Amino acid sequence: MKNDIHDQVSTYYGETLQSSSDLKTSACCTDVEYPGYIKNILSELHDETMTKYYGCGLTIPTNLEGLNVLDLGSGSGRDCYIASKLVGKSGKVIGVDMTDEQLKVANNHKQFHANKFGYENVEFYKGNIEELGKLDIEKESLDLVISNCVINLATDKKAVLQGAFDLLKEGGEIYFSDVYADRRIPEHLVNDPVLYGECLSGALYWNDFLDISKEVGFLDPRSVSSKLISIEDEAIEEKVGNIKFYSVTYRLMKLPKLESDCEDYGQAVRFKGTINHSEAFFELDDHHLFEAGKIMSVCGNTYMMLHDTRFKEHFDFWGDFSTHYGIFEGCGGSAPFNTENTNTNEAAACC
Repeated sequence: MKNDIHDQVSTYYGETLQSSSDLKTSACCTDVEYPGYIKNILSELHDETMTKYYGCGLTIPTNLEGLNVLDLGSGSGRDCYIASKLVGKSGKVIGVDMTDEQLKVANNHKQFHANKFGYENVEFYKGNIEELGKLDIEKESLDLVISNCVINLATDKKAVLQGAFDLLKEGGEIYFSDVYADRRIPEHLVNDPVLYGECLSGALYWNDFLDISKEVGFLDPRSVSSKLISIEDEAIEEKVGNIKFYSVTYRLMKLPKLESDCEDYGQAVRFKGTINHSEAFFELDDHHLFEAGKIMSVCGNTYMMLHDTRFKEHFDFWGDFSTHYGIFEGCGGSAPFNTENTNTNEAAACC
């Protein structure tokens, strides 16, 4: 069954689809408003690299200069070449894909992009993203792993995340867009080759994804952006019924001391405004936007995500972990106690 799905995916993206216009839903090509500096790089890329690209979001974070980057399911190489320009001559980008046709497109235009950028720092491997340990990549050697609407196509999502975790340095991150469902997908839909190829029936239930991420070691998954996916094809809409699908960009950081909840240690940070293309503000996730020059209170996890990663030099920090003040107000959970201090026979509001 597992190999059958891999073959179906490879055929769908290597032979069935000839361009992004052949897709039947917006799942693999969600409309994204790219920032100006990304648009400028896109204008430099080869036409075929653009035409053969299938993705559901923007998976290029900021502050990439000099990083070692891996792109999971790199396809035509579009995101690899964007990253190539951003990491610069001192950085390196590796793309991994299992589809020969897509790898051929990516490799055919390596010299084209090297000429455009003035250096060559990209290479492509054929491989299964569920078996990253088999690639010629040293463990704990990567700063960043990216992926654009591909992990949902894997049959073993946990293996993908575990492989990425093992290859990342401490303080590194996986920054990726993918498709998630509001419930677990029935088996008969999972086995539908078109629904699977359209990045729908392979989607994880969002709560299962959070559990898997934490089991692997990404202890505090942060959503950066999310959008409801529209299904324009009537036949597909009828098949999926009331299941809702979302394109979500997540940031998962390899930081072993992160806690299960957002705890308050009286800490604060101030963004210096020194990140290229993000001088006015830095967006860590969908509920943490740091304006340049403004001192902001943060929980312990957010403090570590800024202090123990490549972002450290761009922030000022106050506080440590010597005094704990409980749950961080408005961000963490709540005490599991009956605050009224009374017993009642009435049914509880939740389980």
